[in-house]
Amino acid sequence: MNPKVLVCVVFFAVGVCTSAPIPALADDSAASIAAGGLVPRRETRIVMAKEVLRISDKKVVVDYDFRNDTNQDVTTEVAFPVPPYTLDLVTGDVAEQSFSNFRLLVDGKPVPFKTEVKATLDGRDVTATLDADKIDIPSFGHFDDPPGPDYPTRDFIRLPKNEQEQLKAWGLFNMDEGFPLASWTVNLQYHWRQTFPAHSTVHIRHEYTPVKGFEGLDPSPEVISLANESKFARYEAKLDVEDRDDLNLLMGFCPDASLLQKLGSKVWVELSGLRDEIGGADWVDFILTSANTWQRPIEDFTLIIERPSNDNRRSLVSFCPPGGGKVEEIDAAHIRVHLTNFVPWSELHIGFFPVYRAEPR
Repeated sequence: MNPKVLVCVVFFAVGVCTSAPIPALADDSAASIAAGGLVPRRETRIVMAKEVLRISDKKVVVDYDFRNDTNQDVTTEVAFPVPPYTLDLVTGDVAEQSFSNFRLLVDGKPVPFKTEVKATLDGRDVTATLDADKIDIPSFGHFDDPPGPDYPTRDFIRLPKNEQEQLKAWGLFNMDEGFPLASWTVNLQYHWRQTFPAHSTVHIRHEYTPVKGFEGLDPSPEVISLANESKFARYEAKLDVEDRDDLNLLMGFCPDASLLQKLGSKVWVELSGLRDEIGGADWVDFILTSANTWQRPIEDFTLIIERPSNDNRRSLVSFCPPGGGKVEEIDAAHIRVHLTNFVPWSELHIGFFPVYRAEPR
């Protein structure tokens, strides 16, 4: 299991911290990236009248109705901030990390947006240095583009040798793996200018593919028992490191007795096994508290979660309901939480526990 650290994500004037794993070189786990909603420059004249948040393991779609109750049009810069990210050799999928398929619609029509990008290294802004050498910042110099076995960094290897050496001396690239690896952190946001007419409602939709986290899960009977009895804090120190990590992972999803019973009886095995088995935990994170940069509360909030399913697997779902709301089963594939006058003070951490079937059904 990988250690977790506190990752802080800054949204314009709003700082949000989320307990999420950071990317690491490992083969048994990977980190999610906790993206979230749309953020203005603290615009309290605009009411979030309605938010419908649809989350699956493959897509996030958010529909908003923003209402301006004032007598004047309000124009503000609105952003979708991408959490800062570094080069991740676990997935190597820079397009996912940068949410490059982010899509925006206003009142049903696609709207263009701008991209603002900055590179930092040890707290220093190194954007100008990289721009001067025409090194693409979000893709880490077109790392592994096109894909290849030797992980080429196209923008670096085309430079003269002396320039390559200078960039390495400045710490912008290292050769620890035998090929050039970018060392900077990408700070990226998509943004646009939005007008909210007086006494009117504007509908905004944005959608993207989430960056999932995953981790192998093999909870011991002791872990299942402690999770069932909610004795995490009392007994955590007595567990070994692996059991403690499993318990920490489980409790983050607010598991109920039914899920724990299934986890206790059907645990992680190789996918070549002949029985139905639960194969670890996937999760999707979503930052809800970015909504607090608009006028509070959200008058009408709905969360809809779709269970992943295909011919040879289905998924159990577990999460801590926002605002302590009631979890309802819409149908076999969807779960809903509905709240009115909702002020979010915590983030969403949705666990998907895939159950692999022995044969397609």
